[in-house]
Parts: sequence; C-alpha cells; structure tokens
Amino acid sequence: MPSIKTSIKNSWTSALSRYLLLSILIVAADKYTKSWAEQALGSGEIISITSWFDFSLVYNQGAAFGLFSDAGGWQTAFFASIAVLVSFVLVWLIKQLKAHERLLGLAYACVLGGAIGNLIDRLMYGKVVDFVHWFYQDYHWPHFNIADIAICAGAALLIVDALGILPKPVDDEQRRPLE
Repeated sequence: MPSIKTSIKNSWTSALSRYLLLSILIVAADKYTKSWAEQALGSGEIISITSWFDFSLVYNQGAAFGLFSDAGGWQTAFFASIAVLVSFVLVWLIKQLKAHERLLGLAYACVLGGAIGNLIDRLMYGKVVDFVHWFYQDYHWPHFNIADIAICAGAALLIVDALGILPKPVDDEQRRPLE
C-alpha cells in the first residue's frame, strides 16, 4: 500500500503534468502558427479574412503592442530575462496550488505557455513573430500571435479568480492537495 507521502507526491506530479501539458500545447500551437505565418506571409502577402481582420506578418522587437521596439537592442535580452523569470515563478506557483484552485492552474498554464512561446522567438530571432491583425478603417490594433492570446486569456482568468466571479468550492473534500 502506498504511503501518504507517495500519494501526495503522485497527485502533485499528476496535476503539475496536466498544467505543463497545457502550456506545452500552447507553445506547440504558437510555434506551428508562427511557422505557417512566416511561410505563407513571408514575402509581404496579406490574407484578408474580412474587411476588418487579416493575417499579415510583422516582427516585434519590443514588448506588448510594440512598446520599446526602437530601443536599440537592449530590450531583447531584457524581455527574454523577464520571460525566464516569470516562467520559473509560474511553475513554482503551479506547484503550490490546492485541488480547488483549478482556475488559477489554468490561468498560470496559459501565461506560462504564452511566455515560453514568445521567449523562443526572442532567443531564436531577437524578435517576436506576429501575424494576427484587427483593424477598422485607419484604426489598427497591433499585430499579435497565439502566445499573446494565451497570455491575455490567462490574465483574464486571474482577474476572474481575484474578483471571485466564479463560486469557490466550500467542501473540505475539494481542499485536498492537487490530483
């Protein structure tokens, strides 16, 4: 019969594995779509979906929305370092979760996957591949990618959790360590 310590370790490993699997799937989807974008849009092509949405390739050397794009190069190492630090913190936070904190686990996994997706671009190219483009007439939202979508979704889930919009479990059974 396995000991309680072994059961807790196995349940923690199982939950951590699920959240890390989600992060890996996000990274894979991000890399696949970025590779597609570079192949399909690399020569300046634009694939119009609607009159307000298209796929067009841009490279972002800065942060979100192109902030610090013209900063002279220091930003690549800075943002890569931030992504590495955030990734370690998120894995540590996932390891601390209780069974009833599934929404937080989902949020952390989304942010982790997005951070790693953009980190890979920064390390490989010194810039991030963006290709999703929304606009209306002369008003343009900055280009973005799957990693950015995952980060925003994770941030939204963190806000939902912090505001207590969804009911929290009150049953002691749901407060056991992660499974």
